[in-house]
Amino acid sequence: SLSKLQLKTGDLDPRLFSRLRHLQKLDLSDNLLDKFPNSLTLPDLRVLNCNNNKLEDVTALKQFPLLEELTYENNVYLTLNDDYKVMFLLQNLRLLNGKDITKLANHVRRVNSRKLTSKVTAHWEKFFRDQLPEKYTTEQVKSIKKKFLKSVQTNVVYGPSSLSEFTRWRVKMIAEEFLACSLGLELSTDPEPEEKMDESEEESTESPREAAEDVDQVTVMPSKRKRNHSKTSSGNKRSKSRANAEEETEDVSAEPLHFLQCHSKGNSREDFKTQLWSCVFEPLLDCGARKDPIVSSSRTVATCGGESVCLIDCETGTVLKKYKVATEEFFSVAWTTLTMVISDSRKKSHNILAAAGRRGIVKLIHVAADFCYGEIKAHKKPIATVCFSPTQETHLFTASYDKRIALWDIGIPDCDYNFKASQLLVLEALSIPLRIALVPTSPDQYLLAGCEGGCFAWNIKLDKEQKSRPFEATFQFPDEDGSMTTSHRVDGLAFLNDDVVVSKSSKPGCIYLWSWSRSFDAKGKGYQRTVSAVILAELEWSTTDLSYLTLSTCPAKDYVFCGDEKGSVWLYHLSNYTTAWSSAKGKRSDRRIPPTQILKWPELRANGEQLTEVLINNVVADPTFTYLVVLTSVNITAIWKKS
Repeated sequence: SLSKLQLKTGDLDPRLFSRLRHLQKLDLSDNLLDKFPNSLTLPDLRVLNCNNNKLEDVTALKQFPLLEELTYENNVYLTLNDDYKVMFLLQNLRLLNGKDITKLANHVRRVNSRKLTSKVTAHWEKFFRDQLPEKYTTEQVKSIKKKFLKSVQTNVVYGPSSLSEFTRWRVKMIAEEFLACSLGLELSTDPEPEEKMDESEEESTESPREAAEDVDQVTVMPSKRKRNHSKTSSGNKRSKSRANAEEETEDVSAEPLHFLQCHSKGNSREDFKTQLWSCVFEPLLDCGARKDPIVSSSRTVATCGGESVCLIDCETGTVLKKYKVATEEFFSVAWTTLTMVISDSRKKSHNILAAAGRRGIVKLIHVAADFCYGEIKAHKKPIATVCFSPTQETHLFTASYDKRIALWDIGIPDCDYNFKASQLLVLEALSIPLRIALVPTSPDQYLLAGCEGGCFAWNIKLDKEQKSRPFEATFQFPDEDGSMTTSHRVDGLAFLNDDVVVSKSSKPGCIYLWSWSRSFDAKGKGYQRTVSAVILAELEWSTTDLSYLTLSTCPAKDYVFCGDEKGSVWLYHLSNYTTAWSSAKGKRSDRRIPPTQILKWPELRANGEQLTEVLINNVVADPTFTYLVVLTSVNITAIWKKS
């Protein structure tokens, strides 16, 4: 018994265990194991208990061929797919997690294998047999093998969708055996890197190794300024990013850390066109959605653009995970922390990522388990943005090109990932909603949206009967000639603190700061009122007429960020102003507030060519403003670190 010893995988030394030739029972329960080393070689092991660990994979258990009893309950990353893998791999297994599985295991090993084998063979006969010439070269064999393995895993489907991962795993195995035995297509060349697994609509979750291989190197050339201030990427080989950029000697507030090209279409190194739209930092699990945001952030950020969503470690530049849907273009991502029941009624918090875009579908991803467990067909038109309620962890808002904002309860998945989503509310907009923000002082009552045709507020209180609601107020702003207008595109919207709203719209070269409480009088009667925004200040910004370069805020540090059409990031540090604005009179700042600093885009070279025409679509800092993640129109994620 090695139970309750805080053992990690590295503590299981194969040199020691391989001497235990006659060990039959081993108890490793209540430890911290995330996997089994491949060479423990316990040739006589019959009973194994791994309850309450952190196991992520079971395939290494095949090294114990005589195993009869196995338990691994409360390993939250293991799913039904792993149960089936174990039944197939361990031919003598009788009891799994206390249940007699003899009958089911026989079915998995025989019936399931027979059906899949006939489907794999048929797939070869129908689509691939004629592609192989009578006399073929090694390269032709290699190419057809690769195509066949990819195709067969995508197209051979059997059994319930909850077992699709197991089915793909078995199909790949059967296909390789088929190629080797029936056709002698076993190659003694270097093993292929694992193909990305594609489901029926080509979804895939890649491991950190595979994801890292997709990140291409972008060289940053030092520009000719006062001193050469270079930084490479923390010696982490996997990130393949190099940032050697100079800074001005005065007022350096951030330095470039990594430039990553990790959203390429089809993993192409030539892709400098994919637009990156949205990023959000992962909350720390022990803080939960409702805790103080100042401390509740990790250094992990989710980014989206093109067909993929990536999880990036900002310090090392490593792409930790990558999730792909070949037919999608992702526009928005959002995090929530759900308290899920594991088993024996024990509860555990997990971070869930929602991702949505052109297809109007919300994907729900259990990140730690590397598993997209469900989807919500939320709208028939694209979804521009999504956000979770800070108070109700299962409440998700989706804003769509169908001119509606919907509120969903996404439910909490059970241990088999079954969940029930329901629509609670539909907010009718007069034009496409581009940005949404919940009012911090009353996030269950008011939602603010920046739309193609103006800035609007809705009452979202759920105790009202009415499920479909018109807007409650629309806000007027000064336009270029000084007159007030409600009709303008609001493509940037965020709260700087409980009351101050930051929005970008009607007047070129200008970002407005205005007071929510003084502009919106909750006692006003009736729907669809027009009210004037009580403006506190204007921020000086680029005079470009390009839209959709959005802004963000870092409330804990009183910062506003906005990128421009030249690859620069404008930073505004506003702590000297916020106290005055919050006082009763809250006098308006007379002059436009200039940026505290502008971070210039460094000279980036890709394949020897300099990258030009870089638009900054989004800039987001973590809540403590340690990292600044910059998303561009040229498929590059830039990560700056505050120095």
